Amino acid sequence: PRVCVVGSGPAGFYTAQHILKHHGGALVDIYEKLPVPFGLVRFGVAPDHPEVKNVTNTFTQTARSERCSYYGNVTVGRDVTVPELQQAYHAVVLSYGAEDNRVLGIPGENLPGVYTARAFVGWYNGLPENRDLKPDLSCETALILGHGNVALDIARILLSPLQLLRKTDITDSSLAALACSKVKRVWLVGRRGPLQVAFTIKELREMINLPGARPVLDPADFTGLESAVKDAPRPRKRLTELMIKTALEKPVEVQAAAGAAAPREWGLKFQRSPQEVLPSADGRRARGIRLALTRLEGSGDSAKAIPTGAVEELECGLVLSSIGYRSLPLDPAVPFDSQRGVIPNSSGRVQGVPGLYCSGWVKRGPTGVIITTMNDSFDTAQSVLEDLQGGVLDISPCREGFRLVESILRSRGVRPVSFSDWEKIDAAEVVRGKAAGKPREKIVDPEEMLQIIGH
Repeated sequence: PRVCVVGSGPAGFYTAQHILKHHGGALVDIYEKLPVPFGLVRFGVAPDHPEVKNVTNTFTQTARSERCSYYGNVTVGRDVTVPELQQAYHAVVLSYGAEDNRVLGIPGENLPGVYTARAFVGWYNGLPENRDLKPDLSCETALILGHGNVALDIARILLSPLQLLRKTDITDSSLAALACSKVKRVWLVGRRGPLQVAFTIKELREMINLPGARPVLDPADFTGLESAVKDAPRPRKRLTELMIKTALEKPVEVQAAAGAAAPREWGLKFQRSPQEVLPSADGRRARGIRLALTRLEGSGDSAKAIPTGAVEELECGLVLSSIGYRSLPLDPAVPFDSQRGVIPNSSGRVQGVPGLYCSGWVKRGPTGVIITTMNDSFDTAQSVLEDLQGGVLDISPCREGFRLVESILRSRGVRPVSFSDWEKIDAAEVVRGKAAGKPREKIVDPEEMLQIIGH
């Protein structure tokens, strides 16, 4: 059987890995719109979390399998359609993730000084489409809307000592911008309370221990929570206890050395919902934000934030909205639930389209960490294997796989990038990084990537 996977992030690679491991004859082709593989592992994981990126070693083994091929620089839906892939393969798995972000839907969100978390993370991680972002870091106070791990990542990157970042694979241009940054205070704002935060204890602990930055948590936000959290699941209980402990600790007076800059600080604000980004006097940029104060109805994860009618304004010259990523429809031939931003499916089988599957964020929505995506992708791969075994997928007709796709791409002037091409780009990045004492210096321009491999 010939199987094709669209997207080379964790969902794509884990799906391919599982199929190759449990079906001795399957051939799997992976298509990716960028010349370089690994999706959010390369472009989403924070530069100072290199251990999380080690999964690329496993993905590389998968890509080097003789029954697996990688074709980068191919945009499915434009260069080749999903129905054309269905002609070429017995099964097609869509694992293309979430390449858009949720919007705030408030006045002023398009002012200069307001950025989405997705674009900001893409900028410091070298995602080609965000390489020209040039965020303005000339203000002292930044505000991040959202209480997830991505929000903490951004706060940490904004406040990290430069000598820590210099040893990472953060892009050269963002390192230069952070070196000139005036930001010394970061507020993380959420609509709900401490019991509803979405970040994990590991990320919070890292933020609390960040050198040169002190946490500012208001003890009043945590009144009565110790008893409320007694019977909560252990991770939630430990996370809440850590926030309470941090809020109650007397701040260690950071000894200001002669002429040393004032210490940096960050804090969590709860039960506040963004109403409007406030423009500067000349209307040219963001100068602050108006927040509606909320009260919670219900408890636990299902608690809803209801505006109380009271508002407050906060001064900030930089606003980052970290309220979630969003998947987009890929091809008119594929059903898409635009309400939920997913492809309607059951166990990864796309509703009403036999032979078509999905895995990862486009299957279940943009939540969870790499391990969540791994399990989810194995689940989809299992559905493909069951359908092959049970004869639901008819493999008697011969499918040409990439041979057919190649002729389609050639007719449209598209030249795919192979995995060994990527390894040349990878080697070039590592060499450039070495010169600067970094694991790699990412190439952010696709044209330059293609030049390296003589495309």
